[in-house]
Amino acid sequence: MLNIDLTGKRALVAGVADDAGYGFAIAKALAEAGASVVVGTWPPALNIFLKLLERGKLDESRQLSGGRVLEFEGIYPLDAVYDTLEAAPEDVRTNKRYVETGDFSIGGLVNRLVEDYGEQPLDIVVHSLANGPEVQKPLIESSRAGYLAAVSASAYSLVSMVQRMSPLMRPGGSFLSLTYMASERVVPGYGGGMSSAKAALESDTRTLAYEAGRRYGVRVNCISAGPLASRAARAIGEIDQMVKYVAENAPLTDPLTAKEVGNAAAFLLSPLSSGITGTVLYVDKGYHAMGMAVASEQGF
Repeated sequence: MLNIDLTGKRALVAGVADDAGYGFAIAKALAEAGASVVVGTWPPALNIFLKLLERGKLDESRQLSGGRVLEFEGIYPLDAVYDTLEAAPEDVRTNKRYVETGDFSIGGLVNRLVEDYGEQPLDIVVHSLANGPEVQKPLIESSRAGYLAAVSASAYSLVSMVQRMSPLMRPGGSFLSLTYMASERVVPGYGGGMSSAKAALESDTRTLAYEAGRRYGVRVNCISAGPLASRAARAIGEIDQMVKYVAENAPLTDPLTAKEVGNAAAFLLSPLSSGITGTVLYVDKGYHAMGMAVASEQGF
């Protein structure tokens, strides 16, 4: 029998703050396959996430097969907008939600991982990070600052993580990020430069696959997932309509689940996909293949 076996491997999943999004689903799938999981959480959400875990609010969603439970080997503060602590503005470093977390930068996380687990502590890195402060604004109304913020948080953060974490990878290491079809098709309502950021993320996936593959022997792939009504996605404002529209128009009409994306991620991050790199894999019930909409009640 051909199984995904990640026993003995350690995965970092950056961008987990609750149990509703793709990041959590991927972490759960990796743990199901036997990996140990550490997560990076945005500092303003860190205490809330820790309290949810402490109070047992996530116990049901953490259940794995065989009576096992998803346990996080480590939970670290991470604001991937900053490569180093010194790069963060003073008002961020002294903010009450940041000041007690220590070094929350990408470089800070790298140092903590090495301190806690040794010189090469990682086999897997998942980039489940995206933010656009003006996502509800049409692109034509977006400010330069809002546009650049979206690209910085959602795309350059992958470049920085591959740059700094590739040396931490053991042989066979693999990176994975999450994109969305707005990178290549117009999705009204997905604004503020976020569509541009996803296009950059996909382009960077290909270039990083070549550069990091030649330099460090790691793989870099990306999943283009369909819309999911997660807490983070509700910032878009029309996510429920988007989910319904895709379900009505995709070749497979049952709504996409986070678990399906998690399972696809586990495959791409496992030795079973050792020949795959520089690839964007669609996990969207086939919606990306459609060239004409099916009649919809929504008119969205």
